[in-house]
Amino acid sequence: MSLMLAEIQQQPMALERTIRREGKRIKRFAESIAKRRPQLIVLVARGSSDNAALFGRYLLEISTGIPVSLAAPGVHTLYHTKMRLQDALVVGISQSGEGPDVNIVLENAKQSGAHTIAITNAADSAMAQLADETFLIHAGRERSVAATKTYTGQLVIFHMLAAALNGNQGFAEVERLPELAAQSLELRPHIETMVERYAYMNQCVVVGRGLNYANAYEFAIKLMETCYVVAERFSSADFLHGPIAMVERDFPAFLFAPPGKTLQGMQDLLGKLNKLGAETVVISSEKAALKLASRTLQIPSRIEESLTPIPYIIPAQLFAALLAKAKGLSPDSPRSLAKVTKTV
Repeated sequence: MSLMLAEIQQQPMALERTIRREGKRIKRFAESIAKRRPQLIVLVARGSSDNAALFGRYLLEISTGIPVSLAAPGVHTLYHTKMRLQDALVVGISQSGEGPDVNIVLENAKQSGAHTIAITNAADSAMAQLADETFLIHAGRERSVAATKTYTGQLVIFHMLAAALNGNQGFAEVERLPELAAQSLELRPHIETMVERYAYMNQCVVVGRGLNYANAYEFAIKLMETCYVVAERFSSADFLHGPIAMVERDFPAFLFAPPGKTLQGMQDLLGKLNKLGAETVVISSEKAALKLASRTLQIPSRIEESLTPIPYIIPAQLFAALLAKAKGLSPDSPRSLAKVTKTV
């Protein structure tokens, strides 16, 4: 078994540890910051952590009403701009905690008067030492270059942070996530039978929206880095504003279609893709969406939309890892990549 597959399997336990060890700390933090409620939240990250930040943006804005911005590190590292962040909460997200550009943004934010948070898997990292508060992902060492358990660990930290900033509402629901992740792992035998069909796939699109928009980015990056597939990722709304023109018969399209606000739009898009003859693979629990798909990854439980991103990304992780195997590639050591990428 590849390291990537082994680490995918570890996610329910990693999520449970993270919730158990960080939940109370995050609640206390939310209580302490309530007196100086931030007017803005800024998230800064790179790579898969940036995809987690995209999820965090949606979840925090929906649950708290506080505007959330995704930082552009180059504004700090290349253009040396001084930002006014006195009333902001600035959150750095990094698996290793050693990204120089992310840490420079945190340092500048702290100097400008912002309150800073680190979300990382490394307690002794530069980021953890720099931030005012550190929330740890208790995933254990991640050895595969492709991030899996640290990505879902970052998502669960955002779930807890959003619940805490929203008056500690929703923590009981967050505690269901390890069980829901374990259910998604049961799809592995089905996915193993599917991936051979896509062994010669060299391009595709991945589509999501709302709380699962980040998963479209994350699934695409997994296909790119482990399978060398050119995977373009889109919001379902943006996809209709031009990119749909590239779809022709048998063109592969992967879609996240959870229950909730985005479902009808995804079903409408599936209808259009069917008319174009596309090969659609749908990740969903919803029969109305699944019956429109060429191939399905059926999520075992119908759950509230806000809880879907973790159980919905796990089948996508499995698909990428197993497709790499079908292509004769090692998902653990993609060419040209290292576990820690340092950019400025």
